[in-house]
This record gives sequence, structure tokens and C-alpha cells, in this order.
Amino acid sequence: MSKSGSNMPICVFDIFPDGSASVPQDTALTGSGAYRWWHYDMTDPALAAWAAAHLPDIPALALLQSETRPRCDLFGDGLILNLRGINLNVGHQADHMVAVRMWITQRVVITVRVRKVFVLDDLGKLVLEQEPPPTPAAFIEALIAELTTRIQEEVSNIATRTEFFEADLDDETTLPPSDLPETRRKVIRLRRYLEPQRAALTKLAGLSVPLIPTNSALRLREWANRTTIAVEELDALHDRLITVQDEHDHYIARQQAKHGHVVSIAAAVFLPLGFLTGLFGVNVGGMPGIASPWAFSILCGSMIFLALGMTVLLRKLHWV
Repeated sequence: MSKSGSNMPICVFDIFPDGSASVPQDTALTGSGAYRWWHYDMTDPALAAWAAAHLPDIPALALLQSETRPRCDLFGDGLILNLRGINLNVGHQADHMVAVRMWITQRVVITVRVRKVFVLDDLGKLVLEQEPPPTPAAFIEALIAELTTRIQEEVSNIATRTEFFEADLDDETTLPPSDLPETRRKVIRLRRYLEPQRAALTKLAGLSVPLIPTNSALRLREWANRTTIAVEELDALHDRLITVQDEHDHYIARQQAKHGHVVSIAAAVFLPLGFLTGLFGVNVGGMPGIASPWAFSILCGSMIFLALGMTVLLRKLHWV
């Protein structure tokens, strides 16, 4: 942790060409090293004033936006870069992706977070171990590589879960998985950010500026390609999960139709029987068989014969 003047960054380091790093003692935007890395939490009350004092208006506003989407835009001699990563914070869902806002030039790297971004913490540990990315381009590469790797791992986890869902379809009696709807929502949320992130990384890899040398551009193109693969995998997973849901819905619909059919058959058989019992249950004079000891037996036998006749008729009509 570093404290510099009135502003309170999470950390600030000078990175030197020989791979060493140190905490600066001054408050200047850049230092004597290859570049200076400032890392801020957006809740820092001093951040807005510091950004306004040290940065052009548009990059300063980009760092302070409460809601962002992945983007890559050149501004003067610098680069506005917003990316998203898997949320590894305790109590949060992985697909509620965390954002990192960046302003990068050849002499300074500024990163701003709202929620903890573990990839940036890992980079901070590398700096403390005197193994920092030697250039801003290398910093960008390291950050994107870790973000993309963790995204691929999350997509792979969802793919494995989807395979379990599909295997369950072999047994039609298996109930729909309780986490199927949430898995579908995960895919949708990841897809929402990864498609613009793919576009941003593709644009970044295609930049022809001194900040991004050719070798870095080639490696960034590979990470952009991996992000594209992740997006395509999410598209496929979305369709597969819909198919799984449809299969379960069709099974439930078939079961309900079957049960409804059984109820309809029972109603068809017992409807005339109910008519007869209601008719002979009327307490009015003139009812036949009142004086006969065989009347009840004859009525029951007639009802049995009628039930059997209805069953035979329904079979001939292929209702049973």
C-alpha cells in the first residue's frame, strides 16, 4: 500500500527497464522509471480531483464512470481501455463480472476498480517480487492474459455442467435440474460483456501505435482469438441449455397429457353411470323396482355391463 500526498491509491510503483520496481516518494504523474503504475479504488474521495488535475478531461471521465462496458479507444498519445473479469470476490457470483478502467500511455498506467480485481492484485504481487511487466504493453498483455484465462475456466465449468444436464436427459424420469435456470442466466450475463470485450481486444490488437509494438500486437491478437472462442462457446451453450430445458418441458407436457387422458377416460366411463345413479336416486313416486328385491342387483349388473360396454367402445375408438 502506498500513500502519496492527498490522494490515497491502493498502490503506486515505478517500474524500471531492468525489471526492478520501487515505491515513488514524489506525487508526480510519471517517474524516472520506464513507467509509473497508479492503482485506485473508485470510492477514493480524492480520485476525482487527482484525475482532473493530472489527466485530460475525457480519460479522467472514463476512469470515473460508475457503469462501463468493455472499450478500447485512442485519445491523443494514450489509450482508454475498459475490460471485464470474472468476479472472485466472496459472496459474489462469478458471472457478475468486475470492471477495470484504464488510462495508459508510454510513461504511465492508471487502473481504477470498483470491486476487488484479483488479477490486479496478482500483478501487484509480481511487482513486489521484483518481477513486474517491463513496459506498459507488457502490463496490458499480462492483465489480458489472466482475465482471459479465468474467463475460459468459467466457460469450461459451465460447459461441464451443461454436459451433466444433457446426460440426465437419458433418464426421462429425472426432474429438471434446479440450477438450470441460473446456469442459463450465467451464460447470458457473461455473453453480455464478452462480446464487446472481444471487439475491444480485436481493436487493441489491430492498433498501429508506438504504445503497442508489433510483438505485443501479435500476442494480443491471440488473446482476442481466445475471447472470440469463449463467446462462440457461450453461444453454443446458450442453445444447448435451451434444448435441455425444452426436453424437460416436453417430458412434463407429455406426462400432463397422459394424466389428463387417464382422467378423461375415467370420466367417459363413469359419466353414464353417474347419470343412472342420479336418476334412480330421485325420491318420487313411480320409480320402477321399488317393490322388487332384485331391483338393486339388476341396477348394479346393468351398470357393470354399461361400464364394460363403454370400455370396449373406447378401445374401438383407440382412445384407450
